[in-house]
Amino acid sequence: MNAVNSFYNDFDRACLEGKRTEDYRSPFEVDRDRIIHSSAFRRLQSKTQVFLSGEYDFYRTRLTHSLEVAQIGRSICVFLQRHSPLLTKDFYIDSALVEAVCLAHDLGHPPFGHSGERVLNDLMKHQGGFEGNAQTLRLLTETIFSRNGVRKGMNPTRALLDGILKYKALYRQFKHPENHFLYDDQEQYRTFVFGDKRPPKSLRVPDKLNRFRSIECQIMDWSDDAAYSINDLVDGVHAGFISTERIERWGEDRNLKDEEARWVKEIIRAIASGDLERYAATVIGAYIRACSLCERKNFMSEHTNRYRFELVVDEEVRRQSALFKKISFDLVFRSPQLHQLEHKGGMMIRRIFETLVENYVEKSNSSTSLLPPFADAMIRRERSKRARTRLICDHIAGMTDGFAIRMYKRLFEPDFGSIVDLI
Repeated sequence: MNAVNSFYNDFDRACLEGKRTEDYRSPFEVDRDRIIHSSAFRRLQSKTQVFLSGEYDFYRTRLTHSLEVAQIGRSICVFLQRHSPLLTKDFYIDSALVEAVCLAHDLGHPPFGHSGERVLNDLMKHQGGFEGNAQTLRLLTETIFSRNGVRKGMNPTRALLDGILKYKALYRQFKHPENHFLYDDQEQYRTFVFGDKRPPKSLRVPDKLNRFRSIECQIMDWSDDAAYSINDLVDGVHAGFISTERIERWGEDRNLKDEEARWVKEIIRAIASGDLERYAATVIGAYIRACSLCERKNFMSEHTNRYRFELVVDEEVRRQSALFKKISFDLVFRSPQLHQLEHKGGMMIRRIFETLVENYVEKSNSSTSLLPPFADAMIRRERSKRARTRLICDHIAGMTDGFAIRMYKRLFEPDFGSIVDLI
């Protein structure tokens, strides 16, 4: 039998809606399992990571990316337990908790990647905004499951909720922010995460509060960076956006430092030799081994070890990751082909949203049902226009790329669809 892990206490394991029924699993294993078996997690298989979901079967989707992030996060936990002098066999960062945080980190992202997120935020700018991280919090606390005709949260632990909160500042603390905020009505969950302990004045500045993260959140964030910095580059090569010639020209146009030039040459050699996948695996292994822990003091560190420790990542490795992200950004994300697809996806989301708002919010007495019965009834039960608009946003954010495309065609293309189609 495994020794009790004294890294966590009852404060960490406390659940949002009260005590759960105990079974053979730890509270964090329950968190992980509930995420894996949710429809929101399954829908990630058909949501864009970089390239449109379903276009080819070997590109990463939000689901495969989340699985890769979870693997890296677990490996970091194992590496730290074996190599950090601050941890022991019965005092360690729980890998099931970190896995749950990593698996959940993209649940709130809408169809069509960051383009969809930007469009929804613009459409919701007078209704509290839209943000992928805030939407993940909304799912876990309020909407991930349906029961008896209503949406329910998964009664997550405090440690899980805190782990997914990369950003803790509220929408109202900014002026129509583009991202990195929580919805104003989610302040109650931030209060729960801190256990009613008020952050000091120095942390009430939004940007500083957004950087104040638990150790599990820090591991998730670095695992996310580690995964997409190299894997977006790999997908860009497979998609034909990145070649040895294009990388060479890219490097020639910039005044690269010696280490940057060395990393560029490594990538070129890996592509030319057909060994890019092995090189990517080697890089990820180096990113895991670059991690260590240091202790810190703050207003939460006496209450939970999750804030007593900070993740330290070797600066050279961070610079390499930043370079790989820059290559992908310049050669893939700035390409006209990708911008055209993003524009098209954003246009579809905008027209669907405006049509649903017109039918369910502006014409609140309309008997026209444009949504499946469950969503239709749930929206109609709400009296306020703001609440109805948020539920419409929820519905669109939960769509896969393919579902959104089919709904757009059914609404706006006269020769598409049949009375027998499933919505």
